[in-house]
Amino acid sequence: MLNGRKRYITALAGLALAGSVGFVPTSPAQAEPDIDDVQSRVDRLFHEAEQASERYNDAKLELTELRSDLAALKADERRQDAKLDVIRDQVADSLVSEYAGSATSAAGRLFVSDDPRAFLNQLSTMASYNDLQGDLLAGYSAEADALELRREATEARSKQVAKTEEALAAEKETTDAKLAEAEKLLDKLKAEEREALLSRGGSQRVPSNVPASGRAGAAISYAMAQVGDAYVYGAAGPNAFDCSGLTMMAWAQAGVALPHSSSAQYSSGPRIAQGDLQPGDLVFYYSPISHVGMYIGNGMIVHAANPGTGVVVSDLHSMPYVGAVRPG
Repeated sequence: MLNGRKRYITALAGLALAGSVGFVPTSPAQAEPDIDDVQSRVDRLFHEAEQASERYNDAKLELTELRSDLAALKADERRQDAKLDVIRDQVADSLVSEYAGSATSAAGRLFVSDDPRAFLNQLSTMASYNDLQGDLLAGYSAEADALELRREATEARSKQVAKTEEALAAEKETTDAKLAEAEKLLDKLKAEEREALLSRGGSQRVPSNVPASGRAGAAISYAMAQVGDAYVYGAAGPNAFDCSGLTMMAWAQAGVALPHSSSAQYSSGPRIAQGDLQPGDLVFYYSPISHVGMYIGNGMIVHAANPGTGVVVSDLHSMPYVGAVRPG
């Protein structure tokens, strides 16, 4: 909690006398803000902004997967189109061979529709329908069905992409709005009060040596080197991070790929009981999960806390603890 002085609001209130003109109370707008109240509201806004930012990170991961699926579906659709083109040419060649003469040959080719379903309808009315190879028509019909399914799947994925892009924009707006509201509150404070409020819960004494080696040691070394760096929503270095961006980049130094999302990182390795925590383990907070840090031993974590404090060393239970995993 803040160890600085509080500002107390002093207000004068006039009591109206019966039958006489009363005094107008001092306007609340002129009352100076209470530090504890500002601290509580700023903490809440920072957390709400981080929740929106982590949802934004989740949506980015989903969008990447959707776009990959969409690209694969479109490639399938192109391959299916190519197969149909081959069969369509074979049918056109059959028409040409049946109807001699350049004029009728050209007419035969023009008769073949580019639309698979329309082409099948055309075949059903052709006099030469029964003369065409049955397996050719059956193959065409099967390929047309497959193409239609791929087109439907592509359209569905395209709609999902658009919906996810809308969600990204909405979460970005929420993050920016919460951060702006917090900054507006902080702007009402004097410089020394603002500094005192933002320094609350700041770094404990940074340990000079964390007992870890191997991959965990590499991850911890990177994370500890960032203590003092800024917190920026959506950032993953080199000089600013959000919570999952810091842990992602730290474990990347050890050759372990993590998603840029605290909730997704909760599935990045086996769950670890609190009593079995080791330096390098990822620890998660809030429900639903919206914050992640790295355990460094002695009941402490290093984490990108919020825009007020940046990357700091804090107590393991400085936030509502949910669980831990061991990456790699």
